[in-house]
Amino acid sequence: MNKSRSIIKLLFDRSLSRSLWRQFFFLGIVLIIALGLSYLMFWRWSGVEWEQFCKDKDLNKWLLPIYLLIDSNALNNLYIGSAEQGSAVHGWMLIASSITFLCGIFIFNGIIIGIITNSIERRVANHKKGHIHYLKSGHYIIMGYDDMVPSIIMHIFEKEKKAFILLMSAADSEYIREKLRKVFNEKQLSRIIINYGHRTSKDYYKDIHLETAEQVYIVGLRTLPSHDAINVECVDSICTYLEQPMITDRPKRITCVFEDLDTYAAFKTSEIFGRVKNLGMEFVPYNFYAGWAKQVFVKRFFYTDINQPEQKIPYPAVYGKGYAENDTTALTKDDTRYVHLTFVGTTNFAVAFAMEAAHVLHFPNGSKVKTLISFIDKNADKEKDEFIIRNRHFFEVQPYYYSDLSQGANYKSKEDYLRNEYLYFTKENGYTDDDANFLDVEFEFIKGDVFSKEVQDMICKWAEEHNRQQYLSIFLAMPNQRENFVLGMNMPDAVYDNEVPVFIRQDRSDNFVSNLRETDEAIRANKKKNTYYAVKDGDIESKVLGGRYANIYPFGMNETAYSADEKSLERAKLINYLYYTMPSANKFQSLLALESISREQVWAEANECWNSLPVALKWSNLYNAYAIGIKLAALRSMRGLKQDDTSHDTQPLKDEEVNMMARLEHNRWNVEKLLMGYRKAHRNEDKYAVKNEQLSNLLKRNKERFIHHDIRPYEKLDDIQKLDKEFSRYITWILKMTEHKNV
Repeated sequence: MNKSRSIIKLLFDRSLSRSLWRQFFFLGIVLIIALGLSYLMFWRWSGVEWEQFCKDKDLNKWLLPIYLLIDSNALNNLYIGSAEQGSAVHGWMLIASSITFLCGIFIFNGIIIGIITNSIERRVANHKKGHIHYLKSGHYIIMGYDDMVPSIIMHIFEKEKKAFILLMSAADSEYIREKLRKVFNEKQLSRIIINYGHRTSKDYYKDIHLETAEQVYIVGLRTLPSHDAINVECVDSICTYLEQPMITDRPKRITCVFEDLDTYAAFKTSEIFGRVKNLGMEFVPYNFYAGWAKQVFVKRFFYTDINQPEQKIPYPAVYGKGYAENDTTALTKDDTRYVHLTFVGTTNFAVAFAMEAAHVLHFPNGSKVKTLISFIDKNADKEKDEFIIRNRHFFEVQPYYYSDLSQGANYKSKEDYLRNEYLYFTKENGYTDDDANFLDVEFEFIKGDVFSKEVQDMICKWAEEHNRQQYLSIFLAMPNQRENFVLGMNMPDAVYDNEVPVFIRQDRSDNFVSNLRETDEAIRANKKKNTYYAVKDGDIESKVLGGRYANIYPFGMNETAYSADEKSLERAKLINYLYYTMPSANKFQSLLALESISREQVWAEANECWNSLPVALKWSNLYNAYAIGIKLAALRSMRGLKQDDTSHDTQPLKDEEVNMMARLEHNRWNVEKLLMGYRKAHRNEDKYAVKNEQLSNLLKRNKERFIHHDIRPYEKLDDIQKLDKEFSRYITWILKMTEHKNV
């Protein structure tokens, strides 16, 4: 019995708590019961007296109970007034009227006021908790809350100032609102709607009108171990919801954040989300660490305040752009110096930055001079094995360097530490010297404590070679932010004196590092006071320097994490369009023909071609687009222009320039393919190793199995050389077509 009562109470409370209308419905039932009891009392107790009273007062007898229920002055007007006139009501009639009147006071003066007050409080509470839905269409949806969400919101506002943004999260709405209030003003906050919901539950999608949203960003909380798995489940749930036959609208794009680098890499070559493409949507994977790498190497700026996107702080080029007017860079084919990136720690940041750098940083002097990427870590012996296994096909072609400074040994020349145990294309396996070591990027792993004297001496030696034998950049990417900061503030003097760029990982604000750099950089303005003198070969050598910390830069801040490169995406679409619309082998449409087509038609066709493209080829085109900035820098150097002089970028290329750009592009392509999981064809798979054309054509199909016969030195290509040269001539057209796009 007690259990039944408890269940009834639960059902009753749950029913009332669900909506305001249920409460009014309950009130209506109470009113009907009270009215029915009133009629019963008047009819059973007062009978003729009731009817006679209504007749004397010229009232309808059926309206008297209602009158007594709803009017708080009814008893006074009818009965007290009647008593003064000598016609007072007595007996059962008075009792029935009084009971009815008291019921009316209880219902209308008590319950209704309580319900109305409660309904207002409930609506306010529901609004604060995110249970009320307002947006119907054209909005942007962000699923989940993380520290990078404000930068996503600002990115949306940059594109569309009057956009409405729906942020759906199971986290406390008040907490999220307070976090956003620190970043956005009231006007911006008025366009951000926070709704409660779980991103994997389809039950919430209808409430937020997911199908009519402009774009969807799946973020989640990156600190959760299951973050990537939940986001994958979320994409599946969205596809299942949008596949319903009654739903005809779709968002244009789904951007999904992945924390793990291996998960992120898997989406570069696998058609895991073919359902998204089949629904006519674009799927864009995003990784926090790789996103920051693109900011440093491709976009080369960061925001000090995401609420003021016009205030951009530039990152220095890692290929030797200094302050002296005669300063040279690594962008000439005869330069014997190499670009050297040094990562302290093998964290996700270090690995992601190294991978993106290997994709993007290719120069005209490669592969004679190779870009060197070094890792310094206490556990470098173990970390190198994991890194190599992740990129096994790269190290089948290219040897690496490994040195152990943990036992007090001094660093020698890197050539003393050459290791080739992973090489497959060796003479022992029947290959020639040209089949290996032809890439223009190489890796080095150094085991040792960065705070030890041995490692500090090694860094000092490298810094003294900066701008002479190498272009050094140091990235402090250890897990502990304090260690990064301490090391950044206490590098060997040679690092500061030779103006080596030092990038310091910061979790949150960049203020301290940025202010320190700006203060020390301003010192350079006083040339007389801040000229450094040294004796070289009996002569005085002078150089104007900034302060000690004039070349330190922050990176990795959570609040400014998201920085979509829309211009590179549009360039990638045009690159694919050129290849997709080739009228014949190794020949694009003529520039004259392309310029005769309206921009609107080109973009419409380019977007259509892009949406049907396999994901691996999308990434290939994207990396090609990311490298355009380096190619332009090389072109400016070749033309004797300053690096910030863009005035000649769209001029047609001369034959010598085309040859340089084509070689650079193939070197870049080789590394891209190997790091994306392709492998160089073995002898029995190589189309170049057979004379029979039919067999050669069959072997070409191995590309579907990520085996590529064109991963080889530029000189050993056949007609692909012509295609690389052909593409280089069209870079100017791509630049013209994307001039209107935001960086």
